[in-house]
Amino acid sequence: MTALDIRHYDHHQAADIRQLLLDVYAEVYAEAAKTDPFATVDRFAKGLDGWSRRDGWTCVVGYDQDQSVGYAYGAPLPAGAPWWGGLLTEVPADVVEETGTRTYALSELMVRLPWRKTGTARQLHDALLKDRPEERATLLVDQEHPKVHALYESWGWQTLGDLRPRIPDAPLFHAMLLDLPQH
Repeated sequence: MTALDIRHYDHHQAADIRQLLLDVYAEVYAEAAKTDPFATVDRFAKGLDGWSRRDGWTCVVGYDQDQSVGYAYGAPLPAGAPWWGGLLTEVPADVVEETGTRTYALSELMVRLPWRKTGTARQLHDALLKDRPEERATLLVDQEHPKVHALYESWGWQTLGDLRPRIPDAPLFHAMLLDLPQH
């Protein structure tokens, strides 16, 4: 496992790291962006800007020496969040009821190629979710990536159901949940 220098950021510093986040995204999704409109840097930038403006947005960036290796970010879901609006699986209403403090949405986790399969993704994941006050976390995994889905399951995530966000060109995802330790 590569020992990383993990740096923490919040919405106040989002503008300072925006270009770094876009550069890593462009590298990681270069191939997908050639054919998938959902994977373009412009679409990602709009999503990043929306997420990073939220008061509760947090981000961790991992560094190996002075080289950025990847990052993870997310934010708490607000009361009445549209996050669950594209849920295609029937679940009890109370499962998707948001209070503004119940669920942290892990929006992005990405690792540059040279640092994949080194434990970097798990370090970023754990650093982002460590000491979160919410009772649970949620994330979406593209159903075209069963290995990623299996990786999250191995970390304790459970599949809630199928979800297609109400975003143009959005793929079909597995919506997943993880109970967070209460402090």
